[in-house]
Amino acid sequence: MKISSKTFNDYHLKELDRYIFNQKKCIHIMSDNTSHIEKFQKISETLLLTPDKNIFALIHELENNYDLIVITDLFELTDDIYNFFKIIKTKLTNDGKLLITSVNPKWNKLIRLFEISGLKKDSKKRAYIHPVKINNIGRSLGFEIIQYYSRQILPFSALGLGKILNKIFELFLLPFNLGIKNYIVFSHFNNEIDKKSKSIIIPAKNEELNLVPLIERIPVFEEPYELIVIYGDSDDKTEEIVLSLGTKFPNRNIVAMKQTKNGKANAVWEAVEASRHDLLAILDSDQSVDPETLTEFFEIIESGNADFVNGTRLIYPMEQDAMRAINTVGNKIFQFLISLVIGQKLTDSLCGTKVFRREDIDRIHRWQKRLKSKDPFGDFDLIFSAAYSGNKILEYPVHYRARVYGETQISRFRDGYKLIIYFLESFYYFNFSK
Repeated sequence: MKISSKTFNDYHLKELDRYIFNQKKCIHIMSDNTSHIEKFQKISETLLLTPDKNIFALIHELENNYDLIVITDLFELTDDIYNFFKIIKTKLTNDGKLLITSVNPKWNKLIRLFEISGLKKDSKKRAYIHPVKINNIGRSLGFEIIQYYSRQILPFSALGLGKILNKIFELFLLPFNLGIKNYIVFSHFNNEIDKKSKSIIIPAKNEELNLVPLIERIPVFEEPYELIVIYGDSDDKTEEIVLSLGTKFPNRNIVAMKQTKNGKANAVWEAVEASRHDLLAILDSDQSVDPETLTEFFEIIESGNADFVNGTRLIYPMEQDAMRAINTVGNKIFQFLISLVIGQKLTDSLCGTKVFRREDIDRIHRWQKRLKSKDPFGDFDLIFSAAYSGNKILEYPVHYRARVYGETQISRFRDGYKLIIYFLESFYYFNFSK
């Protein structure tokens, strides 16, 4: 009798789906003796390695311009890692991703024991894949690891008890990387500038005196662009000013919208749905972040160095009264929690300036539907969905200015209990087998 586990394959399939979902062009390469192949074929195009071929012959057969290439349990069999990356590079788009899944080498001896005892099929000798060493080789050819983790310590259902035990083991042994299956996501970069059209979303509530100076300072781009100013019910003349911007700035492609509900998150999502261009930026209307920096935010993505750019206000000294002391403490707490959830260190999660790709909108919606709890601000949905789908996140340091007019519209602690539930639920999806 051979050891096999439907649960193991189901977990693995769900983990892959988080990356494969909504990719424009994706292919999954695996061995032809992989169990439950038909399940993998339902979520993506597949290419099977047969005994009469080696991995190099197989990847040479690939077409070009893939957004994602997934390789399961084959990378560790190659005897020329450098040329493996070299060939894969020619098959990816400029900002394509490579996902390598393999058996955790920490399990090699135990697996070999199963093979000797006849409990498992014999497999070829596997190389020891250490992420640091692989990353050094990959970087020489324009690849960089953006995610690395393991899953599944107990890969059996055992009438449901095994699944519960597996989640307990994953929780307490998470720092030790003891899962049977490793997942390594590589981002491909080449620093070639690819200019894209731009939508700049500006939520506005009680910002009467900030809007005109803000529009005057936003850079004029050569590529097609639009400024979507979405306003809520205000106590001042914000609505009147917003509706006059198109006349005052006839050449700035201004779109005025009134949000249908309350809150910044609602304003952002409604403007996102109305946007038309390739890159989307969110810019607060209070001028606390210099709008001129949008040029650099866009350049980071257009150069292929990141998929999502998050502003950070906690690098440079702030202007006096730019942030209240209690908000400073709150931001540090949020920064710690977010880094804990997504496994990436961010210095500032609540900066209002963020830039991402239009193609990520469906991934954001999918993340929102996955969770029962809601993000009252919108910042966390943007960051978490980017990290969960394997996007490369970079921070751009901004100078945080004191408000010239008005008061902040967001209370970070009013919905604190909602955020606690949101973080716990997000932590589960990021760190446990599904």
